[in-house]
Amino acid sequence: MKFDLKEWLTVNLGLNDTLSTFILVGILLIAAFLIWGITKKILLSVVPKLTAKTDTLGDDIILNNRVLSSFAMLLPALIIAHFLPRVFEDSTFLLGATDIIIILVSIWISSSFFNSINEILSQKKQYRDKPIGSFTQLAKILVYCVGGILIISIVIDKSPLFLLGGLGATAAIILLVFKDSILGFVASIQLSANNMVQVGDWVTVPNYGADGDVLEINLTTIKVQNFDLTITTIPTYAFISDSFTNWRGMQKSTGRRIKRAINIKIDTIQFCDDSMIERFKGIELISDYLTQRITEIKEYNTKNKVDTGTLVNGRNMTNIGVFKVYIEKYLEASPNINEKMMIMVRQLPSSEVGLPLEIYAFSKDKNWKGYENIMSDIFDHILAVVPKFDLQIFENPAGSDFKNLIKNR
Repeated sequence: MKFDLKEWLTVNLGLNDTLSTFILVGILLIAAFLIWGITKKILLSVVPKLTAKTDTLGDDIILNNRVLSSFAMLLPALIIAHFLPRVFEDSTFLLGATDIIIILVSIWISSSFFNSINEILSQKKQYRDKPIGSFTQLAKILVYCVGGILIISIVIDKSPLFLLGGLGATAAIILLVFKDSILGFVASIQLSANNMVQVGDWVTVPNYGADGDVLEINLTTIKVQNFDLTITTIPTYAFISDSFTNWRGMQKSTGRRIKRAINIKIDTIQFCDDSMIERFKGIELISDYLTQRITEIKEYNTKNKVDTGTLVNGRNMTNIGVFKVYIEKYLEASPNINEKMMIMVRQLPSSEVGLPLEIYAFSKDKNWKGYENIMSDIFDHILAVVPKFDLQIFENPAGSDFKNLIKNR
């Protein structure tokens, strides 16, 4: 025979129905609170000790305090849902409220679980550069959507299938609300599949003023820490729709490119006469080159009976050509330049600012500060040695130039 506590209170203690109900509700709430406290204490004291004995870190992260606290809340909610119909004859509303609490707790447990999964995978080397956060966020969104549908179905007392059947009419609203999430998810898949960007990459996104390292890749945003330590948040789909530069290839290579030009005054470019060549022979880096080159030119001019009385006849060296060779020899001899990668000095099309002479090489040090120091040393030397080849750097006249001109007049 089933024992009815409410009936016992009414018959034996002479309590009315309302007072008996309040007493039973109080007993039920106290019991639920005690069960919650005991369950939480047991879980938080026993489970961490068990997980600490294992060698893996995964169980420690999954069964963290937040997840265990969520489980502790679930048990009292289930007990209340089970015993509530015995206290109230018409307990539809309260059962619905209890079911909603159970759903909310379940959502909290699922969210904590996915957060733990994200933490576990982000610590593994093979997943550290993958957009794991995007997928766990998508999973949480799906959990929230399912939980929201179940809660709404309880409130309106309709089957969840009824709500799912009406989603077609509200698809446009859903697409509008979750537009960024949908675009971000698609972009995350493309970024991951094509290996376009990873956590830790140095990226430059001009449209958003970002220039720094990728900190985090989420479902809707990518966080970039700029070199001035500011953080720029960029929509994930912007990495698909807009252009950006990923410096990962340079970081993984054996050198960082130097590509910079100096402008030579065109009216200082001239043929090399004998005195100029003799002076250039005193420069060790090009001494052997000049000796070999002079021999080749003499053989050619002698063979073709060239009148060498005028330098324009036959083959002759120019000071800009000798200077170009000197720079290449200087770069090849530099311990800071990667000799296994391309080293080139080339002329660019001349313009109103002179003849650009571009240096193209790769420094061994890829660190920003070291790279800038190496490049500064190279161009300090080049700018200082230009007059040695009877050349001049082009520069627009300054105020002092006009003052000197007026003074000389």
